[in-house]
Amino acid sequence: MANVFALAESRGGALRRVAFEAVTAARTIADATGGEVHAMLVGAAGISSLGAELGKHGADVVVIVEHAAFDRYNAESFAATAAARIKAGGYRAAVFSASAQGKDLAPRVAAKLGVSMASDATVVTVDGDAIVVRHPGYAGKMIATLRLTGTPAVLTLRPGAIPAAANAKGAKMETMAPALDPAQGRIVVKEMVQASTAKLDVGDAPVIVSGGRGLRAAENFKLVEDLAAAFGNAAVGATRAVTDDGWRPHSDQIGQTGRQVSPDLYVACGISGAIQHLAGMRTARTIVAINKDKEAPIFGIADYGIVGDVLEILPVLTEAIEKAKAGG
Repeated sequence: MANVFALAESRGGALRRVAFEAVTAARTIADATGGEVHAMLVGAAGISSLGAELGKHGADVVVIVEHAAFDRYNAESFAATAAARIKAGGYRAAVFSASAQGKDLAPRVAAKLGVSMASDATVVTVDGDAIVVRHPGYAGKMIATLRLTGTPAVLTLRPGAIPAAANAKGAKMETMAPALDPAQGRIVVKEMVQASTAKLDVGDAPVIVSGGRGLRAAENFKLVEDLAAAFGNAAVGATRAVTDDGWRPHSDQIGQTGRQVSPDLYVACGISGAIQHLAGMRTARTIVAINKDKEAPIFGIADYGIVGDVLEILPVLTEAIEKAKAGG
């Protein structure tokens, strides 16, 4: 029997979607190896109330680590605590998210354990004694398949690549003290500046409506925002060229040097499809492209394509979606 560790990421006292995705991936590994899933939940006082939700997605054990200083991410203490648990538990694998936090945390944990890691995995399976992961490389121009035979196998998951799945378990709750007192760390977070929480983050949204230079002017992003609002569960994304020009904040940037996302639906509006942008979104489950150039590279990976002026097509799409949602 080989148990599997999963780090359940939270923010602002609430579990993030990537927490359930990590537990789901860990469940896949544990079911193949005959083990349990132990999910670690780190946060300020009261975070334990979220433990049952992890049990609904496949966690057999939820390890609660509460500390007043954990209302914010503390890299040194989080890493020391996760590494201590993984080492003590003898886990076959440790699953993290390839979120901003996970990209910082997982390498620290791997270094403390003295093991290598696989990052940005989009597929996770088990083959004999090896954990097999696939992840994009060279700006998405190739997909690498890695066989992880060492123990523990540390890996990060691309957000959205492995959908969270309900798999109810009677999760047992355990508590653990931080392995390193946050006050003793060399890094102290004084302040966190966050964008408005009124809009969905592109890493959490099941639908992303993204715009590029084909929109021709910053004010035309209102059409993208209207379409996202019509869906109701969509976030707005952008290309690097657009964010460099100041049309959108850099937090909206999707691509090789921006966010890597795997939503259920990605609508590319006026985006030609440069390889750097494709690296950030080509793992979306369904891609719809709108571009007036029928030879645009984006059509090469799109499931559905619309050739035409994006400024004329977006209002029509928005109206159609609003009508459909209204039952018209």
